[in-house]
Amino acid sequence: MNRIPILRLGRILLTSIQTDLTDDQAVGLQGDLLAMLKEGKAAGIVLDITGLDVVDSYVARILNETTRMARLIGGEVVLTGMQPMVALTLVEMGREIIGIDTAIDLEAGVERLKAILDERDG
Repeated sequence: MNRIPILRLGRILLTSIQTDLTDDQAVGLQGDLLAMLKEGKAAGIVLDITGLDVVDSYVARILNETTRMARLIGGEVVLTGMQPMVALTLVEMGREIIGIDTAIDLEAGVERLKAILDERDG
């Protein structure tokens, strides 16, 4: 199984998904991100899904669960780069991404996460 790379930029974890995920890759990414948050290596995650043409209900569920789990251990998550057709498909399936802050692109996502963390840590 190919793991999805995770970069650390200060207190931000950044991962850019460039290909459709298998179920195993999605679960592996979730575990890797949560482990890094728990170890104190970061305070938040930017998940860039620009490369995804399809987000099925399983991947949508993993994204929602990852966000909830990250918050339970003190982290924040921003989702970036959702393609219009992905958003349309998720809404039509009734699998909206709930409770995840979003941004149009990676740069905006990093800025959004920094603002969330600054406000939270005040």
